[in-house]
Amino acid sequence: MKVIWIMTVAIATAASSCNSGEPKSKVELIVDKDRSRVEVRFDDSLFTAYRFDAELEKPVLYPVLAPGGEPVTRGFPLEPREKERVDHPHHVGIWFNYGDVNGFDFWNNSYAIPAKQKGHYGRIIHRDIVRAGTENGQGILEVKMDWVAPDTDSAVKLLEEHTTYLFRKSGTLRMVDRITRLTATDGDVVFTDNKEGMFAIRTSRLFELPSDQPLVLSDAHGNQSDVPVLDNEGVTGWYRNSNGVEGPEVWGKNAGWVKLGAVKGEQPYSIVIFDHPGNINYPACWHARGYGLFSINNLGRNVYNKELEKFILILKKGDSIEFRHRILISASDLTDQEIREIEADFTAE
Repeated sequence: MKVIWIMTVAIATAASSCNSGEPKSKVELIVDKDRSRVEVRFDDSLFTAYRFDAELEKPVLYPVLAPGGEPVTRGFPLEPREKERVDHPHHVGIWFNYGDVNGFDFWNNSYAIPAKQKGHYGRIIHRDIVRAGTENGQGILEVKMDWVAPDTDSAVKLLEEHTTYLFRKSGTLRMVDRITRLTATDGDVVFTDNKEGMFAIRTSRLFELPSDQPLVLSDAHGNQSDVPVLDNEGVTGWYRNSNGVEGPEVWGKNAGWVKLGAVKGEQPYSIVIFDHPGNINYPACWHARGYGLFSINNLGRNVYNKELEKFILILKKGDSIEFRHRILISASDLTDQEIREIEADFTAE
């Protein structure tokens, strides 16, 4: 078993703009505290919003729209659409959390957990917007959150999170860099080797992999149908990772990046998530499923692959660890070479 005690880990958070000779797009961040959100707009069109609604168990980016306005995130449970899966109500937009922190489950917590069971779960609470603005053609949002557990009145703050989001647009590419710093505040914090993590998106039906199993889908109000159906209409997703592994086989594999591609009509789309060499356990394992969960996990190891050493991360009180990830959404079918060029720019920062 590999146990890592973290004293202090730091990664530079300097930002760079996309490599492009084209004019910079207009980027705007609109803070709306009354609605518990910060909207991110490119050229007056919504890209995403940082949502910190009180009823959510963690802040999320939702919705996320590709160039042209195609939603790449599932609507359920916030804004249900017709013919969506209604499983895993904790999968909302883009988020960051983990399945075992001092024995508490932050990943699976949602409104569906009965109150009497909330003592086993943790919640991430938005505390403050440190900065919301633009610089060098990109949007910058800095926020503070607290990881508290259990999710009851007796909650204790285990971790303080300071996260910086960088929002960029270049041609058919939209990017979000998430630089996440976690600091232990109430004593030692232990992250076990758990498959439920860490930086994730729950995609729209378009990006799911076709299935040969009947599914229970929803109506436009989020109500489940009574009869399972076999329906792959408009379902065109397919994974490929940096090592050339494809389809559902990317799950649990180590890779520097994974692409999830899809096509609507004649319009191709790509979602790519990148790991960073400065992250612990690079290249990470991937919790990427065919039903629309697309996640990178830097702490899960042996739980995915029994040939990897079991891993435990321990943060001493007052010490920190940082993670840097990038997610890219493109209205194009990105080639491996194009992805590698973006990866090189990202990893050089």
